Amino acid sequence: MNAIWLVALPLLGAFLLPIIYRRSTMLGYWTGPFILLVNLAIAFEIWRSITPEQGPHSIAMGGFKAPLGIVFYVDKLALLFIIMVVLGTLILWLGNKIGKIREETLLLLIVGGSCGLALSGDLFNIYVFYEIVAVASYGLAASRGTGAGYAASLRFLILSALGSSLLLLGIALIYAVTGTLNLSHLAELAPEHLNNTVGLVAFALMLIGLGVKAELFPINTWVPEVYATAPPRVSALLGGIISKLALLVILRFLVLIYADNTEAHLLLLNLGILGVISGELAALRATDLRQVLAYSSIAQLGLVAIAFAIPGPAGIMAGTALALHHAIVKPALFMFIEAWGGQLSRLAGAAKVSMLNSILFLVLTLSLVGIPPLPGFWAKLLLLKGALALENSWYIFAIAIVLIATVIETAYFIRIARLMFQHDKPEKPVSALESRELAPALALLGLLLFSALAVGPIGKSLTAVASEAADKNVYIEHTSPVFHESFKSSTKP
Repeated sequence: MNAIWLVALPLLGAFLLPIIYRRSTMLGYWTGPFILLVNLAIAFEIWRSITPEQGPHSIAMGGFKAPLGIVFYVDKLALLFIIMVVLGTLILWLGNKIGKIREETLLLLIVGGSCGLALSGDLFNIYVFYEIVAVASYGLAASRGTGAGYAASLRFLILSALGSSLLLLGIALIYAVTGTLNLSHLAELAPEHLNNTVGLVAFALMLIGLGVKAELFPINTWVPEVYATAPPRVSALLGGIISKLALLVILRFLVLIYADNTEAHLLLLNLGILGVISGELAALRATDLRQVLAYSSIAQLGLVAIAFAIPGPAGIMAGTALALHHAIVKPALFMFIEAWGGQLSRLAGAAKVSMLNSILFLVLTLSLVGIPPLPGFWAKLLLLKGALALENSWYIFAIAIVLIATVIETAYFIRIARLMFQHDKPEKPVSALESRELAPALALLGLLLFSALAVGPIGKSLTAVASEAADKNVYIEHTSPVFHESFKSSTKP
């Protein structure tokens, strides 16, 4: 099965969806889930076809070989993030109101851009798909149609535009030094040409540019405002799922281009540390529950950044486990809040939530904190083991920050739980709003509990994925068969 369809189908669906809606409202509504299901089937089929004997593979668009052509690199790490995006979007589509043409079109657009971002094998197309995701994100952030939503989306756009400019400047620096944008070629040229101050500056610029979407410190000031004013499904999608794609791109840079650059890893590590501690402290002070979850999301993505800053398979495994866990828990929490009809928008109203919903909410937060045997515990344990194995003072400091942040996180979630359980919960029928918004939350909760029961097999799969993704020679072998001597000789230092 050709991986190009993972990108082409959602983009084509986004173009055709308004036309289909004009013909039939019901057909238009089910077009999106159908495309997502097909994408999911394609991703699983490609996953099955990647065996230890065959390994990953690359696709040269239109038959044009690198460095002139567009290259997609298809490995299990990219497919894992694609499955996360497609499945998460499909679950969040459950129970959505019929007729939201603009929102559904943007959802398909953001899925197509995210798939392209995960598969791209050169810097130029990473930038192109990053912009597709960004443009769709602006529209989704303002899709509630309120004045506050428009203002938050505008500020999000301005900050993202600045980030995009810095990303493009970093890419331009790399091209000026190496003469190529192909990641495979850069992996071979980087030790000689980019393991210096210019290369580090280029990485810092790209890190800041991508960090806007990855919610990294200090360019994450848009997060609480957007997540508090956007529709809950949008907050769940952007905060819980889409933000991980930017971190995947950063990981590719570290593995392929900056594997030997310790300063690049430490830069990401420090931004992750600052994100964790600032996010948790801000969440502790917040009184609006949506903002609590937004600041908590900043801290959780800081954990992923710390993990990806750990060189080797251990860091990739820990970061991937944390990213996947957050992609399940955080969207479910956002949807639970909306299911309660906004009664928890202020923490003082927490006593109005039913006992069953309070217990389900508590299970999700316990996993987010890292209480065994829930999956969040195993993900954090992988992070701590990976950092301790390095015996480096910076990573020891990161562990201390993570442990302190866990205590802070526990404190504010205990405060929320106390408010939920301090009064008797009145029995009341489930409203249409509550049932519609609970559907994706319960589906994600079921996925979390299933993963808790399948920790062993999931751990083995993640180990194999991390080992494959950490080996840049595997990447070069499968994407650079046309790296001719003529290109090497024409490349200027």
